[in-house]
Amino acid sequence: EGIVDLGPAYGVVPVMGRTVEEATEAIRFSLRRLIPYIDVSVQLARSEAAEQISGDYPVQIDGTVNLGRYGIVNVAGKTVAETRELLLKHLDQYFESLQLGVDVIGYNSEGYYVIVAELNSAERIRRFRVTGNETVLDAISNLDGLSQVSSKTMWVARAAPGGVHGEQILPVDWDAIARGGVSTANYQLLPGDRLFIVDDNLMAANSFIGRVTTPLARLLSIGSLGADSIRGMQVTGRNYNRLRRY
Repeated sequence: EGIVDLGPAYGVVPVMGRTVEEATEAIRFSLRRLIPYIDVSVQLARSEAAEQISGDYPVQIDGTVNLGRYGIVNVAGKTVAETRELLLKHLDQYFESLQLGVDVIGYNSEGYYVIVAELNSAERIRRFRVTGNETVLDAISNLDGLSQVSSKTMWVARAAPGGVHGEQILPVDWDAIARGGVSTANYQLLPGDRLFIVDDNLMAANSFIGRVTTPLARLLSIGSLGADSIRGMQVTGRNYNRLRRY
């Protein structure tokens, strides 16, 4: 009901919607009419709102946790401990002295995909189950390293957050991960992510073809333009001769 019952002699004090400090002041004000020098201390023994938020909250495919009326928190790439700190910080605006426990009770059936494109073969696709903290380095280790394709050209394609159309492209700096130990470059893989690994020979071939075909396309364009100009001059000349006869 949102009230504090102080007994028949002191009545009740409405505290609904108040913080602990505001409730303390309201009770102190009510009691000082009868006991002028009384001091009051109020502690929150149990929060019904906290009971409303307790439960299981799945991590969505975009890495967010929907807490209902308490908003959405992005926990993509976070450990369990880091997720707890993020949730505590977010919920601190709604609760006082909130006790929060976070645990993984199950994993979704989604997985991530590794797509390998080689020069002389079709693309190879492998699917791996997401269990919580897989990174690019883990995905490469599942392929037994990069010796199969000898490539360092790779990127992660990820669905845009919030249901926005399109996708995010996250370039992967393999040297920074493997030799530099740069953890920020070692992206955590989310359900639905696609890690593309492109054979360096294929990239070189595409670059070579581009260097060869681009000048040829320009020559063909110039040749077409020259032929059109010659045809235009011939038509103009014929029209000029026809006018002279008249």
